[in-house]
Amino acid sequence: MSEIPAKATESKDPLDGARAEAADDAVAQVRPGEPPSGDAMWQSSPPGSIYDYIKVASFSIGPDGLVEQWSLRAEQLFGIPAQHAVGMDPIEAFIDPDLRAQGQRKMAEILDGREWTGVVPFRVPPSAADGECGREGLAEVYVMPTRTEEGEKAAVCIVVDVRTLRSIETDLAASQAIFGQSPFGFVLIDPDLRVRRVNYRFASLFGGSPDDHRGKGVHDYLPRPEAERVTATLRRVLETGDSITDMHVTGFLPGSDERRHWSINLYRVRSGSGRPIGIAWLGTDITARRAAAREAAAARRNLALLNEAGARIGNSLDLETTARELLDVVVPGFCDLATVDLYQGLLAGDETPPGLADGSAELRRVAFASAVSDAPFIGSGDPVSVGAVHHYPFNSPCADALRTARPQYIPAEEGGLVQSTLAVPMVAHDTVVGLAQFARTKGSEPFGDRDRDLAVELAARAAVCIDNARLYRREHERALILQRSLLPPGDPVASGLDIACRYLPGNSSADRPSEVGGDWFDVIELPGHRTALVVGDVMGRGLRAAVAMGELRSAVRTLALLDLEPAEVLSALDEIARGLGAPGGVQQATRAARRPREADLSEVYLATCVYAVYDSVTRRCTFANAGHLPPVLVEPGEDALMLDVPPGMPLGVGGEPFEEVEVELPEGALLALYTDGLVESRDHPLDEGLQAFVGALTDPSAPLEDVCDHVLNTLDTHHGEDDIALLMARVQGLPVDSVGDWTLPREPRSVGRAREYARGQLLSWDLEPLVDTTELLVSELVTNALRYGEGDIRLRLLLDRTLVCEVWDSGLVQPRRRRARDTDEGGRGLQLVGLLSAAWGSRRTPRGKTVWFELPLPDGKNGMVDPAEALLSLF
Repeated sequence: MSEIPAKATESKDPLDGARAEAADDAVAQVRPGEPPSGDAMWQSSPPGSIYDYIKVASFSIGPDGLVEQWSLRAEQLFGIPAQHAVGMDPIEAFIDPDLRAQGQRKMAEILDGREWTGVVPFRVPPSAADGECGREGLAEVYVMPTRTEEGEKAAVCIVVDVRTLRSIETDLAASQAIFGQSPFGFVLIDPDLRVRRVNYRFASLFGGSPDDHRGKGVHDYLPRPEAERVTATLRRVLETGDSITDMHVTGFLPGSDERRHWSINLYRVRSGSGRPIGIAWLGTDITARRAAAREAAAARRNLALLNEAGARIGNSLDLETTARELLDVVVPGFCDLATVDLYQGLLAGDETPPGLADGSAELRRVAFASAVSDAPFIGSGDPVSVGAVHHYPFNSPCADALRTARPQYIPAEEGGLVQSTLAVPMVAHDTVVGLAQFARTKGSEPFGDRDRDLAVELAARAAVCIDNARLYRREHERALILQRSLLPPGDPVASGLDIACRYLPGNSSADRPSEVGGDWFDVIELPGHRTALVVGDVMGRGLRAAVAMGELRSAVRTLALLDLEPAEVLSALDEIARGLGAPGGVQQATRAARRPREADLSEVYLATCVYAVYDSVTRRCTFANAGHLPPVLVEPGEDALMLDVPPGMPLGVGGEPFEEVEVELPEGALLALYTDGLVESRDHPLDEGLQAFVGALTDPSAPLEDVCDHVLNTLDTHHGEDDIALLMARVQGLPVDSVGDWTLPREPRSVGRAREYARGQLLSWDLEPLVDTTELLVSELVTNALRYGEGDIRLRLLLDRTLVCEVWDSGLVQPRRRRARDTDEGGRGLQLVGLLSAAWGSRRTPRGKTVWFELPLPDGKNGMVDPAEALLSLF
């Protein structure tokens, strides 16, 4: 600790100013209108006085230099209770050891009768609250000599924490800087609503020096009615503490007859302890701004109609609604009668209907509005009602307006109610889409050139909106046709699964039509009575999203028929998606595959997809997910749950592998795949929608169609603008007695055993008409496995809607069908399989390959080929 600062010298009492300010505050606390009771200087200070803020502490020192009395504020400042402080040597207790000698000399001088004021560093003894080291501080001390009753010399000490004093000094300096340097008129008003202080800006406007305004009231500056209004506001601010912002006040400057306008802000001012001490008035002159505003008002009135048109026209993508919005703007603000006619061919989707160039094409009246009670029609000839199709004569002003794309004045008919009519072509993107007619009845001002220009602008704005609505309607209809054509027709059928599905386009209305989305689902039958279930969603909306969806769906079908594993399907699909957004479509995927890390995501359509393969024999389902919502499973007697399938990255991102999860599904289990439109909307978070979906699957044993309807009805409030795809499947595994499975050793006689096993199994299934064909084809496949395969041979027959025969071996070489020459003794086995079966193929397995063929079940002849005839056809 350094030596006692040089400031510790004799000085004047530092609290004189504080005491004077406290006295002023005591006087200020007398309520307006109440006379002071006695001498105001001797009134009790209210709670929140300046002494509460400064927190002055005091203690006394006896003739022996020890503490005799110790105030509560001293306890708070030094953290020492009175019972410990009384009798303590303040020099030994608080002063650093290096400064104690100097402190003892100063104490001797004080007890000798000398006053002293200075800044003293002190240290509070260690305590449990402060830790082992204690607490250090800096105090400003005022020591006054005194005598005890016995006449011995003693001292009274007044102590203030220097940090509090410095804070007050800083606050006063900041207040002075803000008050004096503000470019606005700044007034401090006391609780009596009298001016306590003004800044130089205020004084420069109203004359005199800032001190000349002290004690004045609002009536000294403002006319009586305005002054009374402002006074009432000041009282309300003082009582409630509510601030007033941008209150407009009108008055006059001294010596001037010019009316001035000010914007004032009022807020209640409180002391550091929170006691209200007055009101701050911050005012700025807005006279010039008010004048500019009046000048701008005239210009705004001229543009008001255009502004209204911009706000009200084009809020819908519906043609008729947009036309009515135009008439709602112009009637009665611009004219008394108005109609809108649009080309019928353009409404029907034609790009250039016949007669469009010369104005003779058919038009349909889509809107009419009138502000007069008898509602006369516009134009000559027979009246045209809303919805009627008509055309204008070639030599009429309306046809001329359509032909030239220029507005035309239509002469008023003699004796008619309409005295002035404007025929204005509706032009959008250099194409005339229709005609708007504006008419004013007698008694109104006829149209002038300025009105004509305004009418052209209004019609052009509406025309652009109408043309946009027309183009949107055409694109939307085409996208819907495309999207619906790509969805599975009817109810999909799968082996070992009961399937139900729903597709709902997003909610739409005339005011807010919904764009077509990229949601899709598919059910793909795979060899071996397996089924691929697919649900996907292309991010984005519109025709391009629908096209991308169609390309991805076609790619999924192609990859599924290659019988790849689910993760392999998504990996290949990811590469395809990376090229959809770039020119060239799917062809770009090849280049994206060559440089997956360098592909530009701005050229890529992102999509989510979940791909599942269900095996009806094992009742196992393998899932792979590309950023899609998890499937939901409901097991019999259990609550619905979301399967823990790793989400993976969306298709089109690239660079990340996809994981597979295999789940065994019990008989009767319900599996649900869906898109986010079912569970997410602008008004509901995703988690809430997912919980609602899971909670809606309360009766999974009900018919699937009923379950789908129940889910959609329950989650109707969650359905927003997005499309919904819902695919539900109930597990119905293949019965054990519908499966024949045998393992054959790798020896020639296994061919005969395979035929025997097949014959016996088919006879037990009462499929005698298929015995000969099956024996022949089984013999061919087992022979190929012996000749070209490896390891043991497995033969499996599956009976469901068709008969499937599978021959498994450990070889990796896939069979290839070739055309045998007439002189070849072999090479016709797979040709024979292709001729006699409904379908055949091969797929890889984790331990080799499987070659299979499928035969339809007999129903009459059922189109079956006679084996003998098939053999003869090969030679």
